[in-house]
Amino acid sequence: MDSVKDFDPVIYSLIKQEEQRQADKIRMIASENYASKAVLETTGSVLTNKYSEGYAGKRYYEGQQIIDQIEELAIQRAKDLFGAEHVNVQPYSGSPANIAVYLAFLQPGDTILGMALPHGGHLTHGAKVSLSGRYFNAQSYELDPATGRLNYDAIREKAKTVRPKIIIAGHSAYPRIPDFKIFREIADEVGALFMVDMAHFAGLVAGGVHPSPVPYADVVTTTTHKSLRGPRGAMIMCKAKYAAAIDKAVFPGVQGGPHDNTTAAIAVALKEASSNEFKQYATQVLKNASTLATALIEKGFKLITEGTENHLLLVDLNNKGLSGKQAAKALDKAGIVLNSNAVPYDTRKPFDPSGIRMGTPALTSRGFKEPEMLQVAELIDQVIRNFKDEDFLSQTAKKVKTLCSAFPAPGLEHLQNN
Repeated sequence: MDSVKDFDPVIYSLIKQEEQRQADKIRMIASENYASKAVLETTGSVLTNKYSEGYAGKRYYEGQQIIDQIEELAIQRAKDLFGAEHVNVQPYSGSPANIAVYLAFLQPGDTILGMALPHGGHLTHGAKVSLSGRYFNAQSYELDPATGRLNYDAIREKAKTVRPKIIIAGHSAYPRIPDFKIFREIADEVGALFMVDMAHFAGLVAGGVHPSPVPYADVVTTTTHKSLRGPRGAMIMCKAKYAAAIDKAVFPGVQGGPHDNTTAAIAVALKEASSNEFKQYATQVLKNASTLATALIEKGFKLITEGTENHLLLVDLNNKGLSGKQAAKALDKAGIVLNSNAVPYDTRKPFDPSGIRMGTPALTSRGFKEPEMLQVAELIDQVIRNFKDEDFLSQTAKKVKTLCSAFPAPGLEHLQNN
């Protein structure tokens, strides 16, 4: 990065500080990961210079001979990996992808039914603070108060009552696997389209360790980072009969020209995701999450649904004497990065909820396995016990840095000896 260093040393310094932070800390935010050096290099390539409104073979600007090949390659790799009939790789991120789906099939005021935000849903699944909750009649289903799990009988009854045009499955903080077959049946019963947002678990689907929603859903959206380990982008997959509606909703409906550097990086990430190494990574993500869950439960932590079936854990800290925000800040000082999170039926405010959410994709990408997860569980437990002790947190951060130094982060291998 010599050019950045010479021209803008302030930005250069901040980037280098962020590199070191990502190398020295245990990153457990469930939506974060480490992109490979190949993905990083592609994202920062000369493709940044291009502008290519439209689709391959039908662009508004000339000079798209190379871009068309890149986009077609990304689409084909996504089709091959996920078994999709049609794929759009142009959405800038997951939220615009979801909004594009609504634009394709809904009119303002139409009813949608998604998981409630405080119960693990996403802002774009109908939260009142989101466009999805302001422009549409957003109805939501909640988790069973006794089990913390989806109650499909209750979802069916809610769908029959509100008669949505789209039913949304998928989550950002639900540690179990949705039953896509039952969701499909419910959607058919009420004449609704069935949409799945698999942004969080797309990498697990690609790795063959999580059921795929593609055979059941009319439309599937996903980000391309998170567990998929690609760039910050998104894709929409759908049945062939909806291809024209989806493409028109993405462009010109929601956005202008695609970010061609991101499209190329998505293609690279999809090639990586088709490898045996990626399958091993996906398998280990689940093993690590399960090991961590068991260890935390043994230490007296209350896990929502009493465990996990995917890459994330949701922990209720009401029995630990501190809030989720207090825990997240203390853990960050100790070198363990995760986020505070609401738990089902939380009585605390959203910015200072009762829980914390943690995930295993990023640390798995570094090479952490079961023995390291036991160490992580012990570190978390000790930090929670001593969350007010600044000296203890500082000393723990040093231990974390030592642990991380044995597991070079993808794309940051040059920092291994720092």
